[in-house]
Amino acid sequence: MKAEETLQAAWSGGRSPFAVSWGKLMMWLFILSDAFTFGGLLAGYGALRASSPTWPDASKVFALHIGGQDFPLLLIAIMTFILICSSGTMALAVHSGYSRDKKRTVLYLVATILLGLTFLGCQAYEWSKLIGEGYRLWHTPGGPPQFGACFFTITGFHGSHVLSGVIYLAVIAVRAGRGIYDQRGSYEGVENAGLYWHFVDLVWVFIFTFFYLF
Repeated sequence: MKAEETLQAAWSGGRSPFAVSWGKLMMWLFILSDAFTFGGLLAGYGALRASSPTWPDASKVFALHIGGQDFPLLLIAIMTFILICSSGTMALAVHSGYSRDKKRTVLYLVATILLGLTFLGCQAYEWSKLIGEGYRLWHTPGGPPQFGACFFTITGFHGSHVLSGVIYLAVIAVRAGRGIYDQRGSYEGVENAGLYWHFVDLVWVFIFTFFYLF
């Protein structure tokens, strides 16, 4: 009976369910819905690859040619390292927010933004390289067209999330720098931004694993 009363009180209106702020609850709902979208894209990629008799070798397609030598997946490894580092700076920004350290919060947010922009620059180079080699959304040189469709759709969708995250973090950094969170007595806005950024980084781990490694 006590459990039922607690449940009824939590959902009786006039408050956020289970004392979770609406901002954080909405962010978790967005992340959940977006996870289904990315999951659907990766599942579709898996189905297309399984049904295709041939598939390009990712280690050759995404190799960097430096000094007459090929370095398989070097650029992808660099991009992954950049996002891992950005997760670290984002975690430090959230920690600084908990400590009410405005200066360090803004500093780590700016560092995360710069790392995000670096990742996007690497992705732009990767796209331009493949487009220059003849890869298109509807065409793959010497391979099934589904490869190009999967590559540009999945990486483009993820890249749009990184770009949105950079803009989002820039807004949060400006608000933190102006002392808005100090006035409110809470840096939850930084924490919510951190949830989004860590989700985007986690999605890249799945893309890196399933698309580039296998």
